[in-house]
Amino acid sequence: MKKKSLIIITLFLSFVLFPMSMQAESYGWGYKKSSDNQPPQVGKYGNILKENGGYYIDDSGDKVVYLTFDNGYEEGYTNQILDVLNDKDVPATFFVTGHYVKDQPDLVRRMANDGHIIGNHSYHHPDLTALSKEKMKKELDLLQQEVAKITGEETMNYLRPPKGTFNDQTLKWANELGYMHIFWSLAFVDWHTDSQQGWKSAYHQVMKQIHPGAIILLHTVSKDNAEALEHLIDDLRKQGYTFKSIDDLVIKDMIPKQIFGL
Repeated sequence: MKKKSLIIITLFLSFVLFPMSMQAESYGWGYKKSSDNQPPQVGKYGNILKENGGYYIDDSGDKVVYLTFDNGYEEGYTNQILDVLNDKDVPATFFVTGHYVKDQPDLVRRMANDGHIIGNHSYHHPDLTALSKEKMKKELDLLQQEVAKITGEETMNYLRPPKGTFNDQTLKWANELGYMHIFWSLAFVDWHTDSQQGWKSAYHQVMKQIHPGAIILLHTVSKDNAEALEHLIDDLRKQGYTFKSIDDLVIKDMIPKQIFGL
């Protein structure tokens, strides 16, 4: 009886000290890479995102590419990337953290002035699935407020969760807070600044995974990415791809839903 009572007390305390929102199953975004211009296989994650208004791909089949960058800290290559985007007339989305906004206000200002979207990557870069809704809101609000001070943009629409960690609860909370989750269908290990391999390495990583509707994740700390970007843009255009913004994707997706009441 003492052992049974101890189990009951332990279970009770676990629910009191760790609410259900804190215990929900957590996922780390990932997929099985494909080749031959085919999208990756994401399994159940695709349905979870679709049910909660999130995106990782444009599934229309159109030869469209969406460039997104994660910015947690600066290594001196973001201006070069912005120069290329400006020269090639290509839109992008930059997901920034609180550290980046505080450390690089001029770059954040330039992103906005150049017409790019600034997305929310949270203020302190925590695992959002380990937070309560109130703490998650605070993380997103703090980042949005700091960006607004620099750019004057009072709203942010897109969230990329730190480390790609999510669950059904954080997806729903994000929606309630006015955000859509944006994941990716093409990425590679590009953030190790001490093991860059030359721009051709980054170029080939993208080209061998490219597929219609790709949302590409790159990190601006990579010298390889900065130097490969112009080659990627030129050669993807030669293959018939066009570059659009995440806003274009959402608008394209919403129009048929509004027309047909889906």
